[in-house]
Amino acid sequence: MNRPTTLGALLCAACLTYATQSHAQDVVINDARVIVGNGTFIEHGSIVIRGGKIASVGAAPANAAGLTVIDAKGMSALPGFIDGHRHVNTGPDEKKEMQALLDAGYTTILSGGGPADGNLTLRDHIDKGTIRGPRIIPSARLDLAENTPEKVRAETQAIAKQGVKWIGEIALTPKPGPTAKEMENLRVLLDEAKKVGVRVQIHAVSPQTMMAAVDAGVKYLVHTPHFGWLAFDDAKREAANGVKQLSTIGFGVPVFGVFANDNNPRFRDGKPWPESILQGDGRGQEAGYKAVNARSSWEAGVVYGYGTDTNYDPKAGLAHELRSLNLMFSMQDIVKMMGPNTASYLEMESELGTLEPGKLGDVVLVEGNPLDGYWNFLNTRVVLKGGVIASDQRK
Repeated sequence: MNRPTTLGALLCAACLTYATQSHAQDVVINDARVIVGNGTFIEHGSIVIRGGKIASVGAAPANAAGLTVIDAKGMSALPGFIDGHRHVNTGPDEKKEMQALLDAGYTTILSGGGPADGNLTLRDHIDKGTIRGPRIIPSARLDLAENTPEKVRAETQAIAKQGVKWIGEIALTPKPGPTAKEMENLRVLLDEAKKVGVRVQIHAVSPQTMMAAVDAGVKYLVHTPHFGWLAFDDAKREAANGVKQLSTIGFGVPVFGVFANDNNPRFRDGKPWPESILQGDGRGQEAGYKAVNARSSWEAGVVYGYGTDTNYDPKAGLAHELRSLNLMFSMQDIVKMMGPNTASYLEMESELGTLEPGKLGDVVLVEGNPLDGYWNFLNTRVVLKGGVIASDQRK
């Protein structure tokens, strides 16, 4: 009478063993141009991943005995791409959408603002293996303009109880600047968030709003201002306060060939550019403000990371943000921005952002040398997330 139960238990144990083994797959990548992410580069290097983490990175071929071997001749190895501000959520197309992110090279995504329930569901679907996808870090929304201080505290506590550690893009009035009510609620939010262990991100799109947020104690900014020039002294004050900021400078730059191949410039939502730019100054000058302000923050010493603020095709969004960044940043700058700086923004620098022993086995193999030009970031061939091959586009 116990036989079915025993057989079922054995089958379950076998399934669990198989799942554990597949996730614990050990991999060696040989003959890759290793772009470590910390400023060092290894020609014809090797990377060994054991138990989901990088075990070694070297300048000689690694012993491949008992390992899954990836021959990376002609390819470059980069840390898994991280988007610190991408709009994702659960839905009927999530399997296709998440695989598209992996195919583009993304292994970690910080959601761009919730809603929290959908973010949590999407994360769980990926973590449980229902679908493949990048590592999803959920976020939640909160309104400072309409809420009372009491409600701000209550909502922050509720967000923390859900297990969400990030509050997404909280908008502050850009011109003439934040209202007294917004600033009162922001200070309440920062106080309560500190108590419950939640990080607050601010959507500051004007220099005056950005500096009001910085002076209030905000540490995470999801946008580079596109409403006027950021004074360098303010950028230095931003850095001195330990602020971390994401790029999203493609926000004001016209998009071509994504929504229609008619050579007409469009905003990131597919509507005509520049008149559809949200809260803009007009004539597309927002793109110029963002690019110059980005470099000002960088030169002042701000930890400046990478975020696209997109929800359309991941490869197109990657290309658009990289093209925009390339106006002001070198390829070495962009490697630092996309890797260790964005990992630092996420407070995950001990796990992500560089190809070093002890880090998670998140590796992107691309054809060619990304240091020769941003376009080689787009030639993704193999993506490993935690040592598991999540995308293989080799012919």
